[in-house]
Parts: sequence; structure tokens; C-alpha cells
Amino acid sequence: MRVYYFDNISGDQRLLHDSGIPVDDDILTSIGVRHWHIPVPAPTTGDYPEVDAVARERGYKNRDVITITKEGLGDLYEAKLKSFYEEHMHDDEEIRYILEGSGFFDVRECPTDKWIRCALDAGDLLVLPAGIYHRFTLDEKNTIKAMRMSPSGRLITGAKPRTPTHTGWNT
Repeated sequence: MRVYYFDNISGDQRLLHDSGIPVDDDILTSIGVRHWHIPVPAPTTGDYPEVDAVARERGYKNRDVITITKEGLGDLYEAKLKSFYEEHMHDDEEIRYILEGSGFFDVRECPTDKWIRCALDAGDLLVLPAGIYHRFTLDEKNTIKAMRMSPSGRLITGAKPRTPTHTGWNT
């Protein structure tokens, strides 16, 4: 996973938007973001022992696999991409293990309010803490397959938009 400050230049959200300023693990840790690189096993095995170990350690009880492509979403594709890229937060951790493809999770750094871009590829496992504002987009390859996991026994579907009275960061 490559991590850097977002350049805030308008344009296609699927582009790198790399400011040239890298973000180190200490900064990610300070805002509660965790990550691992766990090579994706051969598709024939379907076993994910290292991912299973992380899931047990963190108490994740549920998982599914989602695929986001233009072909798969059809006419809903553009609207879905737009909704994923709206800044929001969740009451539970958000966990993604990338099986195929690639994309970006942008997270808000507290207290600077700067966007940090996490460029994810196959094998990257990312944990966003509850209460952190974030957004997601595909990259120019326009495809991703990811395993979602949840600590609550239910997968995250609802999101809370940012408002003047709710600024996130576990408030």
C-alpha cells in the first residue's frame, strides 16, 4: 500500500492525486488506521489463514466479497462511484482486503483535516477506525474485488455524512 497526502487538485477522482508528500506509518497509527500486506492465495484454495488470524484477533464476525466494475454494476456504475466518493463515516470499523484490482481510500487526518490517500492493490488489508471520515474510489483500471469484514456481525451499509455538528474522529 502506498500512502501520501492528496493533492486537492480538481479532476478525475480516479487519478493518483499524489502531492509528492508521503505519509508514514506513525501518522496512520495516530489516526487509528491499520494495514497489512497479505499475499492473495491461489484462487483454487479459497483459504485465507493470515486474514482469518487478523479477523479472529480483531473480533470480526462476518464477511462477504464485493466486486465493483462497470460491467457488473451496469447503469448504476456512475451513481455508485459518486456515492462511494462522498465523505462519510461509520460507527464500526471498515475493513477491506483487496483480492483483485485496485483503488483508493482517502481518510481525513485529525486535527489537520487533510486528506490522506491510501492506494490499495491486491493483498492489501486496510482497517479504518470507527468515526473516521473517509471516501473510496476506483483507480483508472475501474475494477476491484474486495473482502469486507465486520466486527459487529453485520456488514456496514449505512454511512453518516459530515455535518457542522458531527465532525467524526470518534466524537
